[in-house]
Amino acid sequence: MNGKASEDPGEDFASRVGAESPCSDMKRAAAKMLIERYFYQLTDGCGNYQCDNQHCASSGKVTNLTPNQAAAQAIQLFSQEARLCDRTQPNKIPRTASAINNNNNNNNTNSNSNSNNSVIKNHNSNSTTTSLTESGPALMAKSLPNKTMNPSSSVEGKQIPYLTESKLMDIIEHCKSEGSYSKLIRTLGEVFSSSEALSRSFQKAEKNDSPLAALLDRAPESLLKQPRDLSKEAVRSLQGEDKDIDSSDPSPTFPSVDDTTVDLEAVRRSFAALMTLPGEEFESALVNALVTLADSIELDLRVFGIMPADSTDTLLNVFLIVFEIPVLGSSEYLEYAFHMLCKAVSCLPVAAQAKLARVWARHCKSRLVSLLQALQQLITVKVIGGNFSRDYCIQDADTITAPTKVMKILYYASMLAGELDPVDGVAEEESLTPRSDNEKLFFNRIVSLSSLSAGSSTSASALANDPLAAELGISVLDARTPFISFTDFYNELLSDSVEMDKDFAYYKSEQPKKFSFMNYAFILTPATKTLGLYYDNRIRMYSERRMSFFQSFVGQPTNPFLKLKVRRDYIIDDALVELEMIATENPTDLKKQLVVEFEGEQGVDEGGVSKEFFQLVVEEIFNPDYGMFTTQEETQTTWFNPTSFESDAQFTLIGVVLGLAIYNNVILDVRFPMVVYRKLLGRKGCFADLKDWSPTLYRTLTEMLDYPGDDMPDTFMQTFRVGYKDVFGSVLYHELCENGDEVYVNQENKREFVDSYADFLLNQSVARQFKAFRHGFQMVTDESPLGLLFRPEEIEQLVCGSKVFDFAELEASTEYDGYTVESEAIKNFWRVAHSLPLESQRRLLQFTTGSDRVPVGGLSRLKMVISRHGPDSDR
Repeated sequence: MNGKASEDPGEDFASRVGAESPCSDMKRAAAKMLIERYFYQLTDGCGNYQCDNQHCASSGKVTNLTPNQAAAQAIQLFSQEARLCDRTQPNKIPRTASAINNNNNNNNTNSNSNSNNSVIKNHNSNSTTTSLTESGPALMAKSLPNKTMNPSSSVEGKQIPYLTESKLMDIIEHCKSEGSYSKLIRTLGEVFSSSEALSRSFQKAEKNDSPLAALLDRAPESLLKQPRDLSKEAVRSLQGEDKDIDSSDPSPTFPSVDDTTVDLEAVRRSFAALMTLPGEEFESALVNALVTLADSIELDLRVFGIMPADSTDTLLNVFLIVFEIPVLGSSEYLEYAFHMLCKAVSCLPVAAQAKLARVWARHCKSRLVSLLQALQQLITVKVIGGNFSRDYCIQDADTITAPTKVMKILYYASMLAGELDPVDGVAEEESLTPRSDNEKLFFNRIVSLSSLSAGSSTSASALANDPLAAELGISVLDARTPFISFTDFYNELLSDSVEMDKDFAYYKSEQPKKFSFMNYAFILTPATKTLGLYYDNRIRMYSERRMSFFQSFVGQPTNPFLKLKVRRDYIIDDALVELEMIATENPTDLKKQLVVEFEGEQGVDEGGVSKEFFQLVVEEIFNPDYGMFTTQEETQTTWFNPTSFESDAQFTLIGVVLGLAIYNNVILDVRFPMVVYRKLLGRKGCFADLKDWSPTLYRTLTEMLDYPGDDMPDTFMQTFRVGYKDVFGSVLYHELCENGDEVYVNQENKREFVDSYADFLLNQSVARQFKAFRHGFQMVTDESPLGLLFRPEEIEQLVCGSKVFDFAELEASTEYDGYTVESEAIKNFWRVAHSLPLESQRRLLQFTTGSDRVPVGGLSRLKMVISRHGPDSDR
């Protein structure tokens, strides 16, 4: 199509829109092309830096315009027949669908041919400029800087290879018919070894998603057929907005933050077709290409560090495509390519990792499980095949740490793809750990314990701060039901192989920054994470003892232990009085190792006496008769008494007891609902927590939410006034809003009612008691990595122990002194032990270990020793 573009605004308008053509579609297309020329003139200029056109960016007279503003102004300039510059730079490609289809057709016919190119001749000069309908790779490469380039782009005249679904299918069919796969091998090698080529492959069909295209799509035929002045109101109507055209708001048609230009469905179909071929025909070429690709990307990221946004998006396209390969977990890919791809991904900046997580969560749900399995398989293989020692440990192997870092991205993608708590009202007033930027004033290695000084502590902010979580704006506490179960991320072989003392030292180290699995705790089993907490607690205890020694040396002797002397008959009074004195005078003493002495009884506390102390305290203080806690009849769980007359100090000291139990590795017989542990970690209770707190109430309120009729006031007869009982059985009432007794629940306010009701039951009614309880808990655990390592359900295991009671595990872990496994007495002992009922087994466990609770990780974590009673006895 030939059309003329003149600098003379008085030139015949019909000739500018291609009036010589009898086809109205051609006129419309020509008008769109001219509007696009105005658009690019406003945004990019003509290339002549001495230009005097006030409507050209090269003249310096055009202020910075947003894409929306430039699009609106381009239409105005077109209608006014404003001056068009003679371009010294190659023209930009058209963004309208018709022009792009023309380009694609021309490329398919002959990508190197110029026969379809047309020329627009300047009316007042002999110069020529390339038409906006020009086809071919050279033109397609010159799109807007922030736009995704068309697959047929070229750089400096060299065409970059790319793949589409149809192109790959054609190659596969050609190879089948020829009986030779050389073309497929060559193409896979060229495309999959280059990030630039791969990023331009499998792109979605070009859409009119720019501000200019959106305006042109809504433009009336009359605008594109005859000139007329456009008012601001007219342009606003084209934009479909009520805003002024000078508004700087971004276009609503721009892709969202979790969108992608990759056609993932086409990618999956393409790989599915590829996998139908014999693997030996192409797999080696593909693996070698992926190795080259990953190596070059990793090198670029390590050398250049932070990359421009467009380069980052290019890499994201690459990773989205390669991680769709369905056989990444198979032998050849696993051995050579997969871990290198993981290393490349782990070098991405945090913002890019966050976007990858969002895209996976939105577009790749069907892929998440198999990708997790491939990562787990890769880590397991590398752990088994690794030759690790104290000098070269698992944390030093990037073949293991890199896939762990990728698994963290997948971990958050799973949360985003699942069910999240509502954003509003989830944060507790005080977080479990203070949010500051100071962190890690601790020591370099566990082996240098003697160099520790008292008072060195870890500020708790960084313990819970995860840059990727911060970038995504979520935490593990937000995930009510992840797309993939949290437990599926555990790698038991890795957990058993990690030397947690060294991992803890890496976690605390400052220079150089070391990789620690404690910062990737999702992959560790609760039993292994308990070791990390144990080392942290023991080092703090050691530090307190060392400080006591120094104080004694300078004439200010202090007790190196937290020593409690109590009477059995007054155990609660004595314990609470002593703990209150300690918490008031010197709270840091709570970090010392606990030693308990029962008055009038001989014995050294090696752990057993402390366990008995905690058991007796818990039995008495959590007894409903004591008045501080109540028992939920339906679930038999313990809850705070909202009408308790006990002081805040009493609840604070109960929190101290719970914290001391965790700090001293003692399991308690308490049965809190899960919402308590969520609240301890910094979340308010919400409606979803009622499912565990009171299943019947939860079902009733859910039925109310699901009720579709408009007769809710008559059906449910429920107002915003709710009743509850105190410990004496008396009914008390609370209004959820002002004049709540007069406000009936209906379709409009039912969600507000259930949220307010849950908030009252779980938060407001026990606010005083729980705040004091949590404060006491924090006094012991404030500097602990508890919140970093454990989710609420794992903290429940930490406090209450495992629910799996398997004596076979205990037998397998038992050691013998004077006996062997084959001794007749030992065989008789275990035969009787296994035949005991569950309650008797609990009593036996209580007698032998000091606790009837199963520790985190099961009974295999206990160390029981059976000794012969003298060399001449078989007892």
